[in-house]
Amino acid sequence: MNKRYIVVLSVLAGLSLPTMAQIDKELAPEEQTAAVSVIKTDKTDRRSAKNIGNSILGEGNGLISLQNGGRYAAQNPTFYVRGLQTSSNNSPLILVDGIERDITSIAPEEVENVTILKDAAAVALYGYKGTNGAINIITKRGKYESRSIKVTYDHLFNTIANKPKFVDAYTYGMAINEARINDGLSARYSTQELNALRDGTKPYLYPNVNWVDETFRNTAMTNKYNIEFRGGAKKFRYYTMLDLISDKGFVNSPNQNEGYSTQDKYVKGNLRMNLDIDLTETTDVRVNLLGVLQETSRPGSQADLWDMVYTVPAAAFPVKDANGVWGGSDTWAGTSNPVAQSVGAAYYKNHSRSLMFDVTLKQDLGMFVKGLGAQVRVGYDNTSNIYEDHSKTYVYSVNAPSWADGDAEPSVKTATYGKDSEMGTDAKVNTFARRLHFDGGFNYDRTFGKHSIYSQLKWDYEYEDPNGVNNTIYRQNFTWFTHYGYNSRYFVDLALVESGSSRLAPNTKWSFSPTLSAAWVISNEDFMKQVSWVNFLKLRASAGIINADYLPGDDVWTYYAQQYATSGGVYPFDSGWNSEFGRTYLGQMATTDPGHEKAYKYNVGIDAKLFGALDVTFDYWMQQRKDIWVSSAGKYSAVLGMDAPYENAGRVDSHGFELGLDYTKNFGAVSFNLGGNLMYTKNKIKEMLEEPRLYDNLIQTGNPYGQIYGLEAIGFFKDEADIAASPAQNFSTVKPGDIKYRDVNGDNIIDANDKVAIGHSTTCPEIYYNFHIGAEWKGLGFYAMFQGTGNYSAILNTKSMYWPLVGNTNISQYAYDNRWTPENQNAKLPRLSSESNANNYQTSTLWLADRSFLKLRNLEVYYNLPASLLEKTKIVNGAKLYVRGIDLLCFDHIDESDPEAYDINPVNKSIALGLSVTF
Repeated sequence: MNKRYIVVLSVLAGLSLPTMAQIDKELAPEEQTAAVSVIKTDKTDRRSAKNIGNSILGEGNGLISLQNGGRYAAQNPTFYVRGLQTSSNNSPLILVDGIERDITSIAPEEVENVTILKDAAAVALYGYKGTNGAINIITKRGKYESRSIKVTYDHLFNTIANKPKFVDAYTYGMAINEARINDGLSARYSTQELNALRDGTKPYLYPNVNWVDETFRNTAMTNKYNIEFRGGAKKFRYYTMLDLISDKGFVNSPNQNEGYSTQDKYVKGNLRMNLDIDLTETTDVRVNLLGVLQETSRPGSQADLWDMVYTVPAAAFPVKDANGVWGGSDTWAGTSNPVAQSVGAAYYKNHSRSLMFDVTLKQDLGMFVKGLGAQVRVGYDNTSNIYEDHSKTYVYSVNAPSWADGDAEPSVKTATYGKDSEMGTDAKVNTFARRLHFDGGFNYDRTFGKHSIYSQLKWDYEYEDPNGVNNTIYRQNFTWFTHYGYNSRYFVDLALVESGSSRLAPNTKWSFSPTLSAAWVISNEDFMKQVSWVNFLKLRASAGIINADYLPGDDVWTYYAQQYATSGGVYPFDSGWNSEFGRTYLGQMATTDPGHEKAYKYNVGIDAKLFGALDVTFDYWMQQRKDIWVSSAGKYSAVLGMDAPYENAGRVDSHGFELGLDYTKNFGAVSFNLGGNLMYTKNKIKEMLEEPRLYDNLIQTGNPYGQIYGLEAIGFFKDEADIAASPAQNFSTVKPGDIKYRDVNGDNIIDANDKVAIGHSTTCPEIYYNFHIGAEWKGLGFYAMFQGTGNYSAILNTKSMYWPLVGNTNISQYAYDNRWTPENQNAKLPRLSSESNANNYQTSTLWLADRSFLKLRNLEVYYNLPASLLEKTKIVNGAKLYVRGIDLLCFDHIDESDPEAYDINPVNKSIALGLSVTF
C-alpha cells in the first residue's frame, strides 16, 4: 500500500469522531458534514470532579462552560454552545447516549467522550430541542474477548478561593458612625463604645467576632472511589461501574451535637451497567442502565451561612453570651447568628433517587433487501427527591448596651428570645419527574462502486412529566435523513424533519425543518497526492432551519387564549357592601396568529491534519433567530387599556468563528502535546418591538442581547460648590462623595434618560479560549490546561463587599480602604452610607468591571509504573500515581472576588492525590 494512504488511515483513526447520535450508523470521520467537536476520553477526567459537567469545565471547541459558586452540592457549571444566540432560551440540549438526561448524574469515569453538536446538520434530527446546539455524553462500552478491572481513588483537599475579608469591630464602629454622619444621622457608637470595641475589654457587650473564621474552617475533604469492570466474549460485551463520592464541607464545628452532624455534606453513588449482546448474526441488543443515589445534608432551616456572614458585622453580638447562650441583638436577630445556625439548628437533608434505562434492538433485514435494517429503542427515566427537615430552634440572648460618653460603665438591657425545640420530623417527596422515550425506524446502507448511500426513516416520541401543573410535554419527530458519498471525496447530507410539540398553541404544534450539508475531502483528490505535508484536508458547509417550541415570557402557556382576572371589593353584593368575588376584567390579550421561534443556521468549516502532527479545525458560522416571542407592550400606547399580547416578532442575528489546533509529536522517548481552542461570538438584536425612546442613547435595538445599560460615572462630587455647578441628579439628594454622572442627552438633568450601553454581557463572554500542554517521558508526565475569557463584564453590586452597610449589613476591608472621604478624593468607591442611596447604587461604569480572566483549570503530574515492574505481579496491568491541582491560579481584573463568582457564594480550589490500578 502507498505510504501516503497508510498515513491518511492513521490520521483518520486519530481524528475519529462519533457521528450524530440520532443516526443509527456511525459515519467515518472523513464522511461527516456537520460541525462537531469532541472532548476525548483522555480529557474527560482530569479534575477529580463530582460529575462530568464539572470535569469538562474549560474543555471543548465551540462549548462555553462557566463555573458557579456555592455549596459543593450546588456547584455545577452553566453551558452555552456558541454563546448567546437569542433573547429567549440559550441553554443547549444535554444528552446521554442520545437521550436527554441530567448531566449532573454522570460520573467522569463512565464517560468515553463528550461530543459538541454545533450547526444545523449536527442537531437537525432532534427537532424542537436542538435549536441551541447539543452536548452528547457517550458512555463507555465493553470490549470483545477481554476483561479488565480498574480501581481508582482520589483524595481532595479543598480550600475557599478569595475568602472575603471583613473589617474588625472597631473599624466597623468607625465606618457605621461615618456613614450615619454622612447621611445626616447621629453616630451609633460613642467614644467609650469605640474604645471597648478596639480594646476588647467587654467582649460580651462589645464583641469582635471574625464570623468567617468562626463559621467556616479553612479546608474541606472529598473522597472519590471508583471501580470499573470491562470486557466481553465473542458475542457479548459488558461495562459496569460503581462510583462513590463523599464530600464534607467547610462548616467549622459540625460535631457539637450528640447523634448527628450539622456539616454541609454531599454523598453520591452511581451504578452503571452497559451491555451489548449479539443475539444472532443479524440481531443486536444494547442495554444501558444507570442508578443514582444522592444525599445532601446542611445546617437546619436550609440556612444560608454565607449570606449571614456577609450581613452580620464583627460588632453585632458575641457567638455566645457569658452564660453560654447563643448571641443576638435587637438589630441582628439571633436567627442570623451563622455559628448558631451551623451548630444549634440541627440539620436538613435531601435524598435524590434516579433510574435511567434504555434498550435498543437492531435488526439486519438484508435477507429481504440487501442493506436494509431496522432499529427500535425504548428509554425510561425516573427521578425523585425526598427531604427530611430535622431543623430545630434555639434560645438566644440579647444584651443591648448603652454607654454614653462620660459614664463609667454601660447600662445593659437583657432579653431572651426563641426556645430550644425538638428536632423536626417532617419528610416528604418534594420533586418528581419521569421521562419516556421511544424511537424506531428503518435504514438502508449500500455501496455501488464509487457511490455510497445511507438513508434512515425514523419516528421518535417523548413524554416528559415533571412535578407541577401545566408542564407535561409530549413531543414527536418524523425524520428522514440521507447521506450520499461519491468516490470517497464528495459527501452530501439531507435531513427533513417534521416536529410536533404539545407546548405550542393549537394549529401551530407542527413545523418542518430542512437541513442540507456537504463535505469535500480535498486531500483525496489526485492533485493533492504530491502534497506530502497535507495528510488530510476537508471542506464542510451546512445550512438549515431549526424550529423551537419555546413559550413566551416565563413559560406562559396561555398566550394564545384571552386571559381574565378578578379583583375584590368592587360591586356591593350584600347589605354590608362586600364582594366575595369582586369583578372580572380582561387581562393579557391573546396572541393572534401565533407561531414559534426559528433558527436559520449557516456554517462553513475546514478540518485538516498537517505534517503528520498538527490537527486544525476552523468554523465560521452565522445564525438568524426569527419569530422570537417578545412582549408587544412597546408597540402600543396606554390607550390599549389592557396588557399587550406576546408576538412572534423578535429577531437576533449572531455570528462567530472557532479555531482549534492540536500538535502531537514524539521526540525519542518523549511524547509532547500542545494545543488550544479559540471561539469568538457576537450577536445583535434586530427587532424586539422596542417602545419609542426619547433619546437615541436609550435605544436597545441594534445592540447585543445581554448588553448592560447604565450611567457614565465621571468622578465624585468634591464639595457643595461642585454639586451646585453640576447638572441636577434626580435619583436622590446628593452630597460630597456621591457619584457624579455624565449628562449624556444634554438636558442638564441626570436621570434614567442618561443611560447608555456600557461594557459587555454579564451572562456569557464573547471570547472564550483554552490551551493545554503536556509531555511524558518513560511514564513520568504532566498535563496543564488553561482557560480564559474576553469581552465579559461584571457589575460589582455584592452587598457588604462593594455595597457596604446599607440595611445593617457588613463592610469589607476593601470597601473601607477604598471609600471616598474629604481626605481621599481619588477613591475607587463613593462615600459610606447607612441608608439605601439611590444615586450611588445605580448601574454605572463605576461598578462596571472587566470580567475577563485566565485560569489554570487543571494541572496534573503523574507517573505510570513501568510494565516490566507490573509484569512481576502477574495480576496488575497498569498503575498510575498522580497529583492534580484544580483551579489553582486565576489572573483577572476584579479586586477581592473571583470573576466567575463575585457574589456571596465562593468557588473552591483543590489539590487531589490519586491512584489508579488496572487488573
